[in-house]
Formats: sequence, C-alpha cells, structure tokens
Amino acid sequence: MTKVDFYHLQNQTLENVLPKLLEKSYQLGKKILVKIGNEERVDFINNLLWTYNEESFLPHGSKKDGHAEMQPIWLTSNNENPNNAEFLFLADGAIADCEEIAKFERVFNIFDGNSQTAVENARALWKTLKQQSFDISYWKRAANGTWEKQGE
Repeated sequence: MTKVDFYHLQNQTLENVLPKLLEKSYQLGKKILVKIGNEERVDFINNLLWTYNEESFLPHGSKKDGHAEMQPIWLTSNNENPNNAEFLFLADGAIADCEEIAKFERVFNIFDGNSQTAVENARALWKTLKQQSFDISYWKRAANGTWEKQGE
C-alpha cells in the first residue's frame, strides 16, 4: 500500500522545504521522482538543487541533463518515471491520479497553503485517496520548525 504524506506549506516556501525532504529521502537509498507543475519551474528547481547549500550535494537531473535511468532524483513536469523511482514528490501544482500514485512506495504532496487553488486540489486528492483506502497523513510545520503529524 502506498503511503501518501501531505505537506502543508504556510510560512515557508517550496524552495526551503523541498531540498531538505529530498535529502532525507535520498539518504534512505530510494530513487526519487519530483513532478513539478510546469517546465519553467523544473528548470528553476534543477538550478536550486545545485545551489541551495554549499556543503551539500543532491545528485539529480532533468530532460535537459539526460540519462534519466542513471539519476537518483529526476525532475519532470510530465507523467513519466524514467528512473524507476520508488518515491514521488508532487510540487508546484503537479497532479497525479490514484493509478499513478499506486505505482510508488511513498508519495509526498507538497502544497502551498497560501494558494486557494492548491488547498482545494489537496483536499480533493485527500478525499479521493481516502475513498480508495490509501495510507494518508497530513503534516504541518510547528512553531519550532519541525514537521508535526496532524490528526492523531
């Protein structure tokens, strides 16, 4: 059963949160697919992951880099999984249906709480996944900066 985690961004940006979540996932030895809302943002995130931390390195690529099958982290705006990823990150308005989500061990749906559209889309996906009996969780940032699982 696929585990789906919803990460509600409120006082932080995707640019601050995504690299840290990717680092933790990469340390688990899993291949990762990051699906982003559009190709312009794919390029932006691709560049960000090279520069976000001078002391850290996340091996990644996109179609501009090529060799998808060799990339531990693949960035795309398309419905594809060319690196045979086990983890899927949905960001910047990227969507996936239940069939696509079920192909992964774990899915991270990171959505902007300041965007009404993003919140409505997250709620709709939550409802659909709940009806399909997926293992879903909802995470919010605590005042101390850690992620706290809600609803338990």
